[in-house]
Amino acid sequence: MRPLENIRVIDFSTLLPGPLAGLILTEAGAQVIKIERPGTGDEMRSYEPKVGEDSVNFALLNAGKESIAIDLKASDAFTRLRPLIEQADIVIEQFRPGVMDRLGFGYADLKRINSRLIYCAITGWGQTGPKALVAAHDLNYMAEAGILGLSAGSDGAPVLPPVLAADIAGGAYPAVMNILLALRRRDQTGEGTYLDIAMGENLLSFVYWGIGNGISVGMWPGGGDALVTGGSPRYQIYATADGRYLAAAPLEEKFWNNFCSIIGLTGDMRSPSADPKAAIAAVAAIIKRKSAAAWKAEFEGQDVCCSIVARLEEAVADPHFAARKVFGRNLSVAGKAVPALPLPVADAFRAKTTNPPPRLGASTAKLLAE
Repeated sequence: MRPLENIRVIDFSTLLPGPLAGLILTEAGAQVIKIERPGTGDEMRSYEPKVGEDSVNFALLNAGKESIAIDLKASDAFTRLRPLIEQADIVIEQFRPGVMDRLGFGYADLKRINSRLIYCAITGWGQTGPKALVAAHDLNYMAEAGILGLSAGSDGAPVLPPVLAADIAGGAYPAVMNILLALRRRDQTGEGTYLDIAMGENLLSFVYWGIGNGISVGMWPGGGDALVTGGSPRYQIYATADGRYLAAAPLEEKFWNNFCSIIGLTGDMRSPSADPKAAIAAVAAIIKRKSAAAWKAEFEGQDVCCSIVARLEEAVADPHFAARKVFGRNLSVAGKAVPALPLPVADAFRAKTTNPPPRLGASTAKLLAE
């Protein structure tokens, strides 16, 4: 038995944060029912590239769920959905503050008919505060949380992040964490709760060290000048002779000494008191002399915390991931095999197979007839 079997989730969310949270709950055994707009459904269905009628993105994020197509603005929407909500354990939504209240599906409305309901609202800035109604995307949350300002390219300008950290690490993951905590508390008290998940503020723990340094001793880091933002030779990206890159992170003294011995860095540049810029330049000149393959061979089996920067297709084909069956499960979507999304759910809690994503409204008649 998976830990969330017999748990029912009504998911009003679209795109990424809420659907990913729902996917994780699905993986652990919950029944997740997507509430979608008739005709178009979740906007993610329309993204490119597509596999069958819907996008690959939609397939990855919504495998194993069910779908109800219903207009929430219709006069009978609440009446039709009420039996499902009365039986539900969790509601997920990610509209701007106030929208669900206006539609008649706010927490106060639903709590009256189901006091055990756990209501998880995911927003960019939270339900209160000056920014509560401000529109934003992942890049904006990264910028205003101070994270983007800590990244710097060769020209000193912030670097565009390739990952949607706010949506996933600031939204979906905290949502799941707090839903599980709320389920545990409900076991103890019998009562549900309201969860206010704010993606922007949830990013701040990722720069805990910078906040701590700044508040406690006034040492606010900038882009390219701190230990893990480019200010040290021990945490750097160095170009190789063939246009690839070495990610070198020999932070601790034992790793640094091993690294220096292997690359042949001698003299004062090895010392902790060396000028960081000069040491970075010295290491960069050495790394530039050999190809990525040559450096990989040099570091093989050594304790140096060094990696060749992999292309995404190389990472997916990594023998380590293959050995752990990270991409060992497939979805069958429109007759095509699509790898199931690797999720941070332990093998002990997962299903051995994954059902495909739902067709828009496929379960409307069945579920609303209950």
